[in-house]
Amino acid sequence: MSTKNIRLEVMQFLEKNIDTFVDSYLIPVEKIWQPSDLLPDSQNENFFEEVRELREIAKDLPYDFWVVLVGDTITEEALPTYESWLMDVEGVNQVEEGGNGWSKWVRNWTGEENRHGDLLNKYLYLSGRVNMREVEITSQHLINDGFDIGTGRDPYKNFVYTSFQELATYVSHNRVSQLAKKYGDNKLSKMCRLIAGDEMRHHHAYSEFVNRIFQVDPSEMMLAFQYMMKQKIVMPAHFLRESGQKIGEAFEQFSDSAQRIGVYTAQDYVEILQKLIDKWQIDKIDGLTADAEKARDFLMKLPARMARISERLVIPEESHIFKWVQPALIK
Repeated sequence: MSTKNIRLEVMQFLEKNIDTFVDSYLIPVEKIWQPSDLLPDSQNENFFEEVRELREIAKDLPYDFWVVLVGDTITEEALPTYESWLMDVEGVNQVEEGGNGWSKWVRNWTGEENRHGDLLNKYLYLSGRVNMREVEITSQHLINDGFDIGTGRDPYKNFVYTSFQELATYVSHNRVSQLAKKYGDNKLSKMCRLIAGDEMRHHHAYSEFVNRIFQVDPSEMMLAFQYMMKQKIVMPAHFLRESGQKIGEAFEQFSDSAQRIGVYTAQDYVEILQKLIDKWQIDKIDGLTADAEKARDFLMKLPARMARISERLVIPEESHIFKWVQPALIK
């Protein structure tokens, strides 16, 4: 049987428990928080007063913080790209008889994720600290440009990617929450903390999918894990660009801002990799082929090797000036 057919059989096997996954890792629409719960209420007589307070507190947030918050917002707003990508993964069927269990998972996951961009975008708009038109241009470019995360339609590779990426976005949003609290913006801190909580739940779900695959197809899952880590996990916004730029031109400067203020660093990348290795207990998996054993050896040694490389990274001290966030708006 071909590798592709085996993957499809494994996906069909896991799909039998999809309702359990939805119930365990996602929250019903009526019970989960919505952006309007956390923002000034436009129907309230005190709306303008609340907006003035939000804008006043926002004045104390520094430049790199705004760059990272904008970049995180744009990343969340490119959700249509992520949904369309996952809907095309082998084993996900959104067409026949209303779709299968996996398409149900992707739609429900997308519904939860969609709230993140809505909330952050409205906060940025009300803050008066950023050039919203430039933010909107970048968001549209990012959706137009799509992305290539190196997974193809392979569910094993895709679930490695989402397991890693959801944990990375948890780290980023949680750190932004901590910084917002440090600078006295408790409401923004709560927004980012709640978003981070969603990301952690989603990480647990996707990493459980990988765990289940390791139990039934360990060698191929190990090889997929190695493949993804060899080529490195690219961020969803790796094609980030501002108006007038080429694809990907703004991503490095955005990453520099995130590293400078400690929101997401090269060391975080290494620690996430180690957490996945530990979570999936890849050192204890039995019955591997010779190639999969080599893949395991590579993965076990990789965090230490990457940690040494990360120590040599030099981040520019000066902030790149973005069109999204102009210094005049921050003063």
